[in-house]
Amino acid sequence: MTDKEREDVALFRFGVISDLVGATRLEHGERSRRIKQKAAVRWNIPHSTRTRICDNTIRRWVSIYEKSGRQLDALKPVPRSDIGCCRQVDEDTVLSLVRLRKAKPLLPVAHLIEEMEKKGLVSPGYTLRLSTAYRVLKKAGLSGRPGSDPVDRRRFEAEFPNDIWQSDVMHGPHVLVDGKKRKSYLIAFLDDHSRLITQARFMLSENLASFLKVYRAALTTRGLPRKLYVDNGSAFRSRHLEKVCACLGIAITHTPPYTPQGRGKIERFFRTVRSQLLAALAAETLEDLNQALDHWIQQSYHRRPHSSTGQPPLERFASHLELIRKPPIDLDDHFRKEVRRRVNKDRSVSIDGRCFEAPTRLIGEQVSLLFHEETPTRVEIVLRGEPQGFLVPLDPHINAAVGRDQNNKTSETGVQQGQLSFAKGEQTP
Repeated sequence: MTDKEREDVALFRFGVISDLVGATRLEHGERSRRIKQKAAVRWNIPHSTRTRICDNTIRRWVSIYEKSGRQLDALKPVPRSDIGCCRQVDEDTVLSLVRLRKAKPLLPVAHLIEEMEKKGLVSPGYTLRLSTAYRVLKKAGLSGRPGSDPVDRRRFEAEFPNDIWQSDVMHGPHVLVDGKKRKSYLIAFLDDHSRLITQARFMLSENLASFLKVYRAALTTRGLPRKLYVDNGSAFRSRHLEKVCACLGIAITHTPPYTPQGRGKIERFFRTVRSQLLAALAAETLEDLNQALDHWIQQSYHRRPHSSTGQPPLERFASHLELIRKPPIDLDDHFRKEVRRRVNKDRSVSIDGRCFEAPTRLIGEQVSLLFHEETPTRVEIVLRGEPQGFLVPLDPHINAAVGRDQNNKTSETGVQQGQLSFAKGEQTP
């Protein structure tokens, strides 16, 4: 306890016994009656979860106070004489554990306990638990790995809006989807300078496709950041995300493994979401959940002063709008997935089990195919950096009715004119 906390306790104890130690002389049996009444009452004891005080404790406080010459300090809690000592095991077991750790510094603590028990180093009548072993080793300065030095972590903040965005994923509540309960995931982007949430959406998955969908919305709404700071998840390590960021001039950096402290601002936002939004929310569908989230962010989170900056996030972000980089007109095109394929002799190309046809002139060529995962049938062809139009979904029944001459030109036989035409930059219906 701190000195102030000990003084709070002393004042409380005096309040309990004040009518027992006053100048007024109590009649015979009156003191015992009052003590029993006090023992039956529930108290709000400072710095304690207990609510009851037994009669013997009250009598002890009276005795201590009177023997001290009625000094308030006598009612302050006395520090334990065994503080810092392990009370779960004896001293011999503690010394044996320390010696074994020094002899085998790389052995996991759980294995140290097993070896202690096998060798009979745990004194009879005692049980060496994992938590106890950790406390003993920490006190002895042996809890860290050999040769490990304290990490130099420093609090940082971006100088201007959109200098750094932090992003992460939080596990959200279950929602109803087609009559079934499914887990939701909150994907959020936070501006490091202002703490503004550039975009946040609950999704049904935390995969790359969901992340990119929210990321694209963030860029459209708040402009381009100069750096994106994410963790080491598989979605954040994808080549596709790296290429998207590189094409837009956004540096992407990853938090070192097992050091979530670097993303403390976004983690703090997630805690606020849990305590201020989700704790009192009963949304059943994903749409209801996102509507509530958007309203809370825009009307509450963005408009009240942030505890770290002292300014509302929206106001702090808007103070340097001249520095915001606008997204390009063709922003959506930067998010298209790219695959490499060689066009087969029958002009066919396969993507994720879907078959397409390419122009005859591209037979044998290795081409790049660009498409959005939400519209997988619209696929643009690029050959050596030059666009070559769009693939056509393959229909084998139509192809069966198409005649071919020696010059590889098709003739329509019962097929509507233009059904298989291929125009550069235009997908055939």
